[in-house]
Amino acid sequence: MSVTVEDIVAARGRIAGGVQETPCTHSILLSELCGAQIFCKLEYQHRTGSFKERGARNALMLLPPEQKKRGAISASAGNHALGMAYHGGLLGIPVTVVMPRFAPLIKVANSRKLGATVVLHGDNLAEARTHADAIAAERGLTYIHGYNDAEIIAGQGTIALEILEQLQDVDAIVVSIGGGGLIAGIACAVKSLRPSIRVFGVEPENAACYTAALAAGKPADTQVWPTLADGLAVACIGARSFATARDLVEKVVTVNESSLATAILRLIELDKMVIEGAGAAPLAALLAGKLPELRGKRVVLVVSGGNIDLNMLDRVIEVGLVHDARLCRFTAVIIDRPGGLAGLAGLIASTGASIKEIAHDRVFSGPDMSAVRVVCTVETADAEHRDQMLSALREGGVQLILPVLGEE
Repeated sequence: MSVTVEDIVAARGRIAGGVQETPCTHSILLSELCGAQIFCKLEYQHRTGSFKERGARNALMLLPPEQKKRGAISASAGNHALGMAYHGGLLGIPVTVVMPRFAPLIKVANSRKLGATVVLHGDNLAEARTHADAIAAERGLTYIHGYNDAEIIAGQGTIALEILEQLQDVDAIVVSIGGGGLIAGIACAVKSLRPSIRVFGVEPENAACYTAALAAGKPADTQVWPTLADGLAVACIGARSFATARDLVEKVVTVNESSLATAILRLIELDKMVIEGAGAAPLAALLAGKLPELRGKRVVLVVSGGNIDLNMLDRVIEVGLVHDARLCRFTAVIIDRPGGLAGLAGLIASTGASIKEIAHDRVFSGPDMSAVRVVCTVETADAEHRDQMLSALREGGVQLILPVLGEE
């Protein structure tokens, strides 16, 4: 079953009142940073923190009456499970979600709080899916695919209908890609109603399943490595999603982990948004210079989700600061006598840098008993400031042991 714009329009009417219309706001600071007029479609503002609610509610509402009584089941590592659990509860439809054992604990706990029956099985999503299929057959449940069912794609496409109403002049929409349901729905709606708008896709280098499908000419399994954009960590693009999107999407680019971390940091600092890696991927592509054709254009970034693991957030921020040249770590060799450490600290302070952490390393400082190694973590304003500090240390006679972590 292919997806049409009529399906998307019908889905919008069906989920109205159950799924909120999210704002599409202009960001002055991100616009200055990217060299384009940037608008953010704030999909992270849904009750469960992501766009997945749209497709989940649409699919659940389309179940036959008998299947609504029996219930539905899905395999998901997080956001689709949350959307299914929440709207299953609102609609009175029993929902079971099978999650891999590695799924973030907060998403497991929240799915249970929202009323879903949560089954933990397998080391990856494929194993969870196999188990979900077995449960579906045993209990007579309807399986709802998180990114490849036509009802799911149509639900996600309602985002585009809202964007087209909220903004009169749009040159491009940038969308993250996991299993492909989001970009397929958006591209279908946009190209049907306003074909001049270009749609761009972004996926992590560590899970580039759409890029692999383009190379193979069809969905193909690809290696998935750990990524900050865990919501996009899909080994194979959905067949229906790929068939829908491949001729409608202008270009697909990949971003690395440093770019994702920097984008998360920028969204926190500049627009006060706490966003997961999947939601930050469109901004990461612009910041990394992967979409130079969008400079000076009016661009919508679909900020798809905000369910970042808080235990990971501080690390993500620090990685972003290192990539941004605002944190660096170095080892200095100083004389081991009174005033040695004070002299090093004074040199650092004279450049306006701030010491975040400092530690003596006497045990592994070598055979020279008159010297000691000091490991310093220092905050700087930017790359130029960092380089000025390092130059000042070298000119002051401080021996630095390479590499300096955070220095290109």
